[in-house]
Amino acid sequence: MPDDTTEVTDLEAALAVIRQWIDEAQRIVVLTGAGISTESGIPDFRGPQGLWTQNPGAAQKATIQNYMADSEVRQRSWQHRLEPANWRAEPNAGHAALVELERRGKLHTLITQNVDGLHQKAGSSADRVIEIHGTVQEFICMGCEMRGDIQRVLDRVRDGDLDPECRDCGGVLKTATISFGQSLVEHDLQRAHDAAASCDLLLAIGSTLAVYPIAGVVPEAHKNGARIVILNGEATEMDSIADAVLRAQIGEALPLLVTPLAN
Repeated sequence: MPDDTTEVTDLEAALAVIRQWIDEAQRIVVLTGAGISTESGIPDFRGPQGLWTQNPGAAQKATIQNYMADSEVRQRSWQHRLEPANWRAEPNAGHAALVELERRGKLHTLITQNVDGLHQKAGSSADRVIEIHGTVQEFICMGCEMRGDIQRVLDRVRDGDLDPECRDCGGVLKTATISFGQSLVEHDLQRAHDAAASCDLLLAIGSTLAVYPIAGVVPEAHKNGARIVILNGEATEMDSIADAVLRAQIGEALPLLVTPLAN
């Protein structure tokens, strides 16, 4: 087992190499998962302490079929959304590092599996962000597909409308997230794959890379000649095809990665 000094040296060497790759890259695509937001106090789903890992039954309750069929499920969901902790999270150093990557003109597309909106809150351009699993910042009507600010619906819940319906068509309202059993938005998925197919460097950050079809952007980029860098606290399903794998705290390592090399 190498001593701590060797481990630090190896990490520093890897950071230096990846910084060089970032400096050389012209078209970087980033894929982020729940791990980038855990330092903001938002728990992940599939890590050792993840929500689904600790309570597998919760995933079943989150299916779109249960939500649409059961008013009590919807009421519990809206009450959960009212909890203040859901709205306290702030972007962390990892989110800020990706804003810096964009400022440098390196970031082409930011694909996120997260629904928290923290990338945009940190300053990432909305037109570069693909929220592949939707967002909790908006609601959607499952009937007429009207969308809007989630706070409009939460205000109704606070006022006693426990299972609010769409005021236009009477349809079921939910957060504009992709629940279990729902299909991804085809346009978003295609855009993500197109970006991966044309990038020269893909950074996969804070994701187990176990959720398909979006995890497929990593082999897509690899197949088309891009370098693959994985930064995650645990092993992922794509480590074997990565050019570099970092096991480090995202909020510490990512700002170092995006710092330009000295001339």
